[in-house]
Amino acid sequence: MGYVRFLALLLVIVIGLGFFAYALTNDHRYWRLSWRLLKGMLIFALIFFGLLFLERLALIPAVAL
Repeated sequence: MGYVRFLALLLVIVIGLGFFAYALTNDHRYWRLSWRLLKGMLIFALIFFGLLFLERLALIPAVAL
């Protein structure tokens, strides 16, 4: 779990630097890169938390018995 937090923090920093580089240079490459990374990070987060939610649902009936 620590690796996931580290990668999330690293991605947030890289995305922020990409938007900052776009603001300084007005070069759309940085904007596209940051936007692609942001979308990928959001998709990964939705899948990750969805799996955690499904795991929690699977454990609830086993504990109730």
